[in-house]
Amino acid sequence: MYKLKTTFFLASLAVLFVVVGSLIGGQSGATVAFAIALVMNVGAYWFSDKIVLRMYGAKQVSEADAPVLHRIIRNLATRAQLPMPKVYLIENDAPNAFATGRDPAHAAVAATTGILRVLTEEELTGVMAHELSHVAHRDILISTVAATIAGAISYLAQMLQWSMLFGGGDREERHPLSFVAEIAVMILAPIAATLIHLAVSRSREYDADEGGAKLCGQPLMLAEALRKLHLGAQRIPMQANPSTAHLFIVSPLTGGGVLSLFSTHPPMEARIARLEAMAGIRRAA
Repeated sequence: MYKLKTTFFLASLAVLFVVVGSLIGGQSGATVAFAIALVMNVGAYWFSDKIVLRMYGAKQVSEADAPVLHRIIRNLATRAQLPMPKVYLIENDAPNAFATGRDPAHAAVAATTGILRVLTEEELTGVMAHELSHVAHRDILISTVAATIAGAISYLAQMLQWSMLFGGGDREERHPLSFVAEIAVMILAPIAATLIHLAVSRSREYDADEGGAKLCGQPLMLAEALRKLHLGAQRIPMQANPSTAHLFIVSPLTGGGVLSLFSTHPPMEARIARLEAMAGIRRAA
């Protein structure tokens, strides 16, 4: 179901790009915007592992350095028929973890020292299964595709802004309503693209929860881990770059209300409820 949702969201982004491109820049403008976004995001995709690991000071650890973590990841990777990813530790009390890398052969899994102190081995297994599910589903690639299209739409809106400022005398003869429509597109199109991009991220989190629960065979352990990590993230905030927030198993950023629309992660209550449902637990209405 989540794969269908992701496909729908990506298709919606593509349609929005085509519509906005035809309204603003025509075929040539849309092509230029897409090319710029593609170059930037392909570079980020190809070097994503090195960039984000360096950003958080992650250090690769051997099996001798972190035997429990290595054993958990190796067992899960074998079960999932994935290559053994590189294992990294981040010296940070905030309990969290993420996976990165452009494909399963170049994957890396990073965990904070805080998560090793907070979780039991069974709970940590659920978290690592979630991260390896991201690797198996090639979520970095999917996120890059979504970011490329959303970025192209934002570039088109910027083109429109500059065109309105320096477009010349031909725009003075146009109907006032056309300017209102252009301003509306300039403002609303990037917002719509961002919301759809974030919806893709939330859909992939649900999918990784489900895949991780099946891989480790203990959905309740993953649910309990998420509960602990959610509380831990609130108690010990992590200084995280918003552009990388979607990578973490729980959002390192806080915010509710309207800000939840712009969250890279689904509501924690919903994630836990879905995992409990997988284990056959029904909540009272």
